[in-house]
Amino acid sequence: METQSLQPVSSQTRTIQLLSDTLISQIAAGEVVERPSAVVKELLENAVDAGATQIDIRLENGGIKRIAVSDNGCGIAPDQLQLALTRHATSKIASLNDLENVSTLGFRGEALASIASVAEVTLQSRTSEQPHAWQIRGNDPSKTLTPCSGVKGTAVDVHELYANTPARRKFLKSEQTEYGHCAEIVRRIALARPGIRFTLMHNGKVTAQYQADNLSQRCNQILGEAFSQSLLPVDLAAGEDSDRLSLTGFIGLPTASRTRGDMQYFYVNGRFVRDRLLTHAVRAAYEDVLHGNRYPVYLLYLKLEPSRVDVNVHPAKIEVRFRDSRAIHQFIYHSISRILARPMEPEPETTGEERPSSIRSPSPPRGPVSWRSAPPPAAYRIEQKTESYGALFRDTLRQTEEKRPLQIQNPDIPSGTAPALAETGSQKSGEIDDFPLGFALAQLHDIYILAQNRKGLVLVDMHAAHERIVYEKLKTALDEKTLETQSLLIPLTLKVGEVEAGTALENRETLLELGFDISALSPETIAIRTVPVLLKQADIATAIRHVLRDLHEYGTSSVTREKRNELLATVACHNAVRANRTLTIPEMNALLRQMEKTERADQCNHGRPTWTQLALSELDALFMRGQ
Repeated sequence: METQSLQPVSSQTRTIQLLSDTLISQIAAGEVVERPSAVVKELLENAVDAGATQIDIRLENGGIKRIAVSDNGCGIAPDQLQLALTRHATSKIASLNDLENVSTLGFRGEALASIASVAEVTLQSRTSEQPHAWQIRGNDPSKTLTPCSGVKGTAVDVHELYANTPARRKFLKSEQTEYGHCAEIVRRIALARPGIRFTLMHNGKVTAQYQADNLSQRCNQILGEAFSQSLLPVDLAAGEDSDRLSLTGFIGLPTASRTRGDMQYFYVNGRFVRDRLLTHAVRAAYEDVLHGNRYPVYLLYLKLEPSRVDVNVHPAKIEVRFRDSRAIHQFIYHSISRILARPMEPEPETTGEERPSSIRSPSPPRGPVSWRSAPPPAAYRIEQKTESYGALFRDTLRQTEEKRPLQIQNPDIPSGTAPALAETGSQKSGEIDDFPLGFALAQLHDIYILAQNRKGLVLVDMHAAHERIVYEKLKTALDEKTLETQSLLIPLTLKVGEVEAGTALENRETLLELGFDISALSPETIAIRTVPVLLKQADIATAIRHVLRDLHEYGTSSVTREKRNELLATVACHNAVRANRTLTIPEMNALLRQMEKTERADQCNHGRPTWTQLALSELDALFMRGQ
């Protein structure tokens, strides 16, 4: 088969010429107006900047045939309507200083001109001083103003998107897909402005209507009640005056994580952004509770001085650049980490009919935090002399006994298999309020702990709960370089594959940091000489195999913090009390007390819940009490 040779580029000098205004606008439109949703975004941002409290959006054929956005904002004076359709004409900035302190959503002054270059645009507006509205057509060369009827505000009607550039129209997706993108833009801006009423219509039918309300209600309206019930409130601030940062909104419990990152909303000074720095900071804060390919859910608002952030770095204004990116990253990371890590506290008394929550979460910290300080300290110091599961909770047992006598088991029932006798008096109504997880009653199928607290019944997955406790202890010890190890009297030999043996040798330093002293006896045999004290009672051989597998997967002997924590999670999982292990009532109570003191105790290392609450009202409903 003959190959066609490439023709050489002509050496003839081409004439440099100025492009026409129309072609310039169409080139600009390629960056600004990539699909109908981009038009919706630009028009909504203009409406918000105009101070509107009500915005109506009408779409036809997914926005391809028609996009009409009307608002009740301040409006545009008649003598400025022509300028509104001119490229780089804006009322929002006038100097470089204004560009460096942008506080509005729009500022470049090219959106309407770009849209008018690829579609038929009619602009209608009326200010409060005018007796009637005026309109102008974008494709009218004379830019003639004509009077018309209309209320205060502005209405932009866009017909036949890409009518002037049919090649671009071929790249659009189906009507339903394009409508989905437009609806998502409306949701994003509606979440940023809960005080504005939004109405979205598609092909003549109302598809979404968001009443002006507070943020919590707007969150319910857009993201759903199930999403809202799994959120923890965020309200933190740091710094003073021009250095002040504030982070508000909601973050989701790890149990509400998703397989896609489609429930992640981050706003900087009211502008929705998808910024890698911010996404990484949130992800890093969740690393202890979301291992694997799970995505946290969140709705967060970062506020800072406009001069500290550059919003003019992306044509669609979807990315930003921070002057002090490290400080921003640390502030967000530590703020979210503190909320996720806060130990459980006794719940305040409530009045009235309060809706019971199926999973109780740690209360968020109150008051400002310092984003310049070191990471928050752990909630407790690691105990260095832990030797067995019972000994792990020795100190906690002693503290509990001082406050409340241990429950006495029924002597007629074999020890370790039956619930304790109930106690009367203040321990039911008074002292039980001091402990969020209450006191153990029994063990169910040697898997779950049943406990009673003030609200009702608590069920605890003992393996998941203990796994979190051991993991936090290992992590704290490793951070403080106080991980205690113990030499084995007789080294444990283990038959492994050649790949596993090579991994052990290549990662010897990392394994030593984790408390394992491993050497090779042969190409297929390794010897374990020391282990962490916390792992003394675990299945060492199985734990080592899992650690070596993870190290081989990571492919490095210098394990990053995130991967190191995953290795610690593997170790903790093998050291945690297993299912089908019978615990005594004192051991169960000791586990509950440790959970209450441990950071992130609501979830295990893999993001699963460690406990759940059944309120008395829910129990009453099961048995139709009071009905």
